[in-house]
Amino acid sequence: MDNASSTRRRPLSLAARAALATGFALAAFLGLTGLAQNKANYASELSAMHDRLHNYAIAYITGTDITRAGKVTTPDSQPNPDFSRPGSGLYAIIVGNDGFRWESSSALGRDFDFVRMLSPGETAFEPVETRSGKLYVFSYGVSLDSTEKRSVPLTFAVAQTEDQFERQVATYRRTQFLWLAMLGMMLMLLQLFLLRWSLLPLRRVSSDLAHIERGTRDHLDGPYPVELTVLTRRLNAFIDSEREQRTRYRDTLADLAHSLKTPLAVIRSQLETGGDAANLRGDILDQVRRMDEIVAYQLSRAATSGRRTIASVEPIAGHAEDLVQSLEKVYAAKNVLCEFEIEDGVTFPGEQGDLLELMGNLVENAFKWASHRVLLTARSVGKMRGRSGLELVVEDDGPGIADEKIEKILQRGVRGDERVQGHGIGLSIVQDIIKAYQGELHVDRSEELGGARFSVKLPPP
Repeated sequence: MDNASSTRRRPLSLAARAALATGFALAAFLGLTGLAQNKANYASELSAMHDRLHNYAIAYITGTDITRAGKVTTPDSQPNPDFSRPGSGLYAIIVGNDGFRWESSSALGRDFDFVRMLSPGETAFEPVETRSGKLYVFSYGVSLDSTEKRSVPLTFAVAQTEDQFERQVATYRRTQFLWLAMLGMMLMLLQLFLLRWSLLPLRRVSSDLAHIERGTRDHLDGPYPVELTVLTRRLNAFIDSEREQRTRYRDTLADLAHSLKTPLAVIRSQLETGGDAANLRGDILDQVRRMDEIVAYQLSRAATSGRRTIASVEPIAGHAEDLVQSLEKVYAAKNVLCEFEIEDGVTFPGEQGDLLELMGNLVENAFKWASHRVLLTARSVGKMRGRSGLELVVEDDGPGIADEKIEKILQRGVRGDERVQGHGIGLSIVQDIIKAYQGELHVDRSEELGGARFSVKLPPP
């Protein structure tokens, strides 16, 4: 396992991924751009050389005359001094019928047997391999007339070595590579700067989360870009949910410890004082049963999940019927009648466990205090984005609750009447669930039944 963990590579950061991706894209783009420019420059240089050699050929044609006897006289001046310098790399050749041939001074000692006669008006531009290297040759076939109206066919050829052409192309390539390399470096630096600037909000979120972990901040306060607003809002919701869950666990443990004090004290007292074995066994079993009920309550309370970012919905009607059937068996001696006014399709905007705890504690409390009747009402309220909230009302025909006692009975561990069996934690669980769902609890007197009326309103998810 250790070897596998050590060889596992750490994923690249977002900045590194973006830098590599854009770096490859930039390199490919600049490479293709350089290739296209090189091809365009090569074609341009070749075209320029063609035009230059063509102009030299025209200059030689213009300076050439035919005497009355039909003799060819070559021009005295050269269109370029390199034609007079041997080995300069720029050559001129004139060939005609009857073995006529003229070469510029620069062609001294070189072999130009490849020059062929062309028809008048015909031109040719082609590379030619020679023993001395490659030449680019432009040939032009003409027919010159003498004063005697005698036509003399001639072919003018102007050649240039490849070296000069390649030097020009190589110079362009070096210059181009230098500028493209400088441009690429500048673009890479600009890209790194833009990436760092673009990812700065994410670094700020990471830094703010570190502050929250150290306890120096409570939430992600921002401001953040629009794209991160949903993320930070969800993170804040998870942070609040975690804190509420931790508080709920702490309160549950405190309530559990407090509630178990009395049963444990009774058991200890019974064991210390002794007494009849049958009575002692019955008292201990009663206290154990009471402790079991307390633990069940607290475990249920600790398991309530509260509102989640992504929540389900639970139908009310089926759970209400199952709950009331169970309570009617427990309180069979009181002969309590529970009536329903449940709207069709009404749902609880949360988890099933929370619904059972909320509705179960309210309805059981009503059964406990009712004389004969309990009314359970449920309807949808506050529809938003296709989701509905819930209004849940539980009423009984019992003695009701005085206004000055309402706040007291909602406190943890407080019972409305110490003579009535219970632990004083049921309504505390109800309040915690309602708080987790950002709902409201209202306690007053029932106008229809005359007893207590508990009204719960939960907003849409």
